[in-house]
Amino acid sequence: MRKSTIYFFVISLFFGIVSCTNTAKNNGPDWQYPFNGTDLIGWVQKNGQAPYTVRDSVIIGTTMMGTPNSFLCTEQDYADFILELDFMVDPSMNSGVQIRSKSIPEYQEGRVHGYQVEIDPSDRAFTGGIYDEARRGWLYTLSDDENAEARAAFKNGEWNTFRVEAIGSSIKTWVNGIAVSNLYDDADATGFIALQVHAIGDSAMLGKQIMWKNIRIATTDVAKYATPSAAKLKSYLVNTLTEQETAEGWKLLFDGKTSTGWRKAYSEGFPEKGWEISNGELSVLPSTGAESQNGGDIVTIDEYSNFELLLQAKMTPGANSGVKYFVTELEANNPGSAIGLEFQILDDKLHPDAKMGNYEGSRTFASLYDLIKAENKRANAIGEWNNIRIVSKNNHMEHWLNGFKVLEYERGSDDFRKLVAGSKYKDFKAFGEAAQGHILLQDHGNAVSFRSIKIREIN
Repeated sequence: MRKSTIYFFVISLFFGIVSCTNTAKNNGPDWQYPFNGTDLIGWVQKNGQAPYTVRDSVIIGTTMMGTPNSFLCTEQDYADFILELDFMVDPSMNSGVQIRSKSIPEYQEGRVHGYQVEIDPSDRAFTGGIYDEARRGWLYTLSDDENAEARAAFKNGEWNTFRVEAIGSSIKTWVNGIAVSNLYDDADATGFIALQVHAIGDSAMLGKQIMWKNIRIATTDVAKYATPSAAKLKSYLVNTLTEQETAEGWKLLFDGKTSTGWRKAYSEGFPEKGWEISNGELSVLPSTGAESQNGGDIVTIDEYSNFELLLQAKMTPGANSGVKYFVTELEANNPGSAIGLEFQILDDKLHPDAKMGNYEGSRTFASLYDLIKAENKRANAIGEWNNIRIVSKNNHMEHWLNGFKVLEYERGSDDFRKLVAGSKYKDFKAFGEAAQGHILLQDHGNAVSFRSIKIREIN
């Protein structure tokens, strides 16, 4: 073989190897392996005492009686990352993977808290949803009709694969390659990864196993490898819209600083007293507890028909308020609150209204006030923020609280009109059947705060 030919072959081989190496690097992130496949070096157990062992390169957690939730936590904290792992769970056991989580003495004596990517083998099928462990509860449920594919992604009795991308305030999850959660939230920017063995209260659940393997995480230049998500976006950024929300037609009804877009009901200007804007919150100030007798109700300047409304509300003990919709102000200037369909806001334990009305429970929190009781609700504690969602589409109405649908009904239907006929609204002509109306926040004389109020009109 001639020297020139040999030289060309060697050079070609060299650059071919370099090219293949670079291509491999460019095809994916630089993975780290926090679990070495042999032992639990680099991990520490917190809270509960359920045992964790290693066998055949698999971490195995086993349920144990008489102990709280157990967490096997990385000693290292992570900020922005892409995490992939395989897991298999006993079909009877709930579990999860904590991300950006913390355990600090000043918070519930070191209780592990923070984002949890849910493992849910039950018929509810929320695997890949996001729960805020020991803090705010559910942030991303799979309750919407469009989540059917995501709920079906998990396979019971088999190994499944999580992919989690936590980049900035964006947290996205996939189960077996199917997009599940697409969340924006900025409560925590960094924290440990942890594998949960859930507490049990029944001896029949003793000895159940949850297993994890092939755990890998990338932390370098992860934004380059971010994956577009087909899952519906849900954002908890306070008084802020993401670019995607803006593109989807969302608009803020409260900018966190001014009363722009709002006025007093039956008036042109914003109330001169009774309401306060502070710390990004729009708040009713406490007064006598009477309807609309201090600052008065406030309504949006614009009117809406088909819409999706999101907001957060926080109550003080014993409080009463509400979010009304299809408010027309066509009635005479009512001495009480303006008339409209109402998502009730109430301290069910302390306020007497919870036990009043012709329909049992129809004046409790999240109910359609005086008409339909809210069911299946998960209310956060008094003093904490609750996430409210109201959907109006071609007279089909839905109330949602903290990610769960609590009631639905058809405006103008025979059933609806029968309910109205037996309620305090029986004397109002065609109550709740206007083609469009204002959104209203109620002054009921109790301290209640609102924020992150946003709406999009839908077809």
